[in-house]
Amino acid sequence: MSSLDTLKSLEGVSAAFEFSDTGELTNHWVAPDSNLTPETLDLLAHVFVANIAIATLQARGWETTTGQGGFYPIQGFTLVGFEWSTVGNGRQGVVLRNDVADFEAAYAALDGPG
Repeated sequence: MSSLDTLKSLEGVSAAFEFSDTGELTNHWVAPDSNLTPETLDLLAHVFVANIAIATLQARGWETTTGQGGFYPIQGFTLVGFEWSTVGNGRQGVVLRNDVADFEAAYAALDGPG
């Protein structure tokens, strides 16, 4: 699992955070110029956990119903907004400014469960 120091060094990061299996915020960092709050990051963590659970249900159902593979396991979740986006994988997430967001670098830094 990447450290918050690694995650906050990504270009355009407004926040980096860690959360539990149930979506509780366990650690975070917010850029000084950001208006994000720990409460917002806690909400995002819950969104990640909920959406990954739903996507897992859909992927497993699709594979079972059709016999096609490759949809499971779910590797992460991205929520794209107008000015910023957030990327989560494993039990970590980052909030990125869209004007400089590098989603591939974010997923590489968020190396998933570990």
